[in-house]
Amino acid sequence: MGLHFPRERWRELERGISSAAQEFDFQDAESCIKWLLSSSLTKNQIEILASHLTVGETYFFREMNSLEVLADRILPELIRSRREDDRHLRIWSVGCSTGEEPYSVAMLLDKILPDINNWSITITATDINSRSLQKASEGVYGEWAFRCTSPWIQQKYFEEKKGNRFEISHRIKGLVTFSYLNLATDPYPSLLNNTNAMDLILCRNVLMYFTPEQVSKVIRQLNLSLVDGGWLIVSAVDASPALSSRFVPINFLRATLYRRDGKQPLTVEAPPLRLDPEPEVLPPLPSISHAALESVVSPPEIGQDLLLEVEVQHSSYEEALALYGQGYYREVADRVLGLVSRNNEDSNALALLARAYANQGKLGEALAWCEKAVATDKWHPGLHCLLANILQEQGQIGKAVASLKRALYLDPNFVLAHFALGNLTRQQGKAKESEKHFQNALSLLRTFDQEEILPESEGLTAGRLIEIINAMSCRNTFA
Repeated sequence: MGLHFPRERWRELERGISSAAQEFDFQDAESCIKWLLSSSLTKNQIEILASHLTVGETYFFREMNSLEVLADRILPELIRSRREDDRHLRIWSVGCSTGEEPYSVAMLLDKILPDINNWSITITATDINSRSLQKASEGVYGEWAFRCTSPWIQQKYFEEKKGNRFEISHRIKGLVTFSYLNLATDPYPSLLNNTNAMDLILCRNVLMYFTPEQVSKVIRQLNLSLVDGGWLIVSAVDASPALSSRFVPINFLRATLYRRDGKQPLTVEAPPLRLDPEPEVLPPLPSISHAALESVVSPPEIGQDLLLEVEVQHSSYEEALALYGQGYYREVADRVLGLVSRNNEDSNALALLARAYANQGKLGEALAWCEKAVATDKWHPGLHCLLANILQEQGQIGKAVASLKRALYLDPNFVLAHFALGNLTRQQGKAKESEKHFQNALSLLRTFDQEEILPESEGLTAGRLIEIINAMSCRNTFA
């Protein structure tokens, strides 16, 4: 899980293990520890352990200083910059626990964005604790979750249930998508799990659980998950030198936020939002061997020139692919544009260009280049799957589903298409169809070696996807 407990937190670790020991049916913590050290834990057992070793305690509008900056400055600027463009916002709540944080952001957006129904809003919320995700997806809370909120929030956005419980409105619930993600092991940014091209990432009270080395790794990947100019919000307890090395700290009156590109100053001085009572890779392709290149049959007078051109293009593509893996998406786009200007029928280069633009948040360009890739190679199921991912980011769910079905028509055994369809149909409320696709994916995954990297997955192994799908079983309602 990547969790780390330095000496000063050993008492906290002891309490967590003692609590877990009871659920694992051990009479004391020492017996449980011996078992943990000598056993290979199942996914379910790891999740049980995670639920005891991480603090799930949270509440709505927690750490208001940073949320006020978000409401007064960050969101108004993002809205202004997108209003005349494609009207989309992408937000990621990392370590969302039982959902109070992403729902708080959704309520803020609902309050400051009067035409919210005309926008494509993506709020992705992830956590390592499936139990917390289950509660988050249900959206039912007790009074204690509202201990720092004004009464009007409860009255406007919640419906009272039996037992002094309150369920969040379906309108706000529909803005947030919950999913399982382990920051220590899962790939991000990735089109597959919708963690790319984010405008804003909230990662509060999460980094404190990791070693300095793991913190640096997570911060690097979160940086790559943001668009240029994107914002990262962390808590004071998550402070790390790695933040300043990857981001530009921006000091506000009562909070410090971090920007991927701090060169562009905020231009909007919005009046404060009052919250008091009133009157929401391509996986690397197989390399081309020199033997294969030498086997190209060409007329003698142009053979060497053609061979040299193929070698140059292959070298340029491999360099662009390497840059993509390091997160240099703008540089990738520049290089690949040169390639496709010489050969506009190279579907691999076209798809890489689409991915590079998608990870910059330039969805219009990404869609255009992906459509060209599909037109060049209509029989490639992976290209239809990539097209579906981009369409999903644009909020075109129906078209995304149609693209995934075309991918499965071309390859009924395409695991990631089944998985993606399971997610999308669940978002559409089609539980039975969603479960069918998840089960199809599981059946196909059992034919792979557990450590085998899945085609078109950007590094995801078969075993890891099995774990993710099992965490999203039919008992759960999160997608």
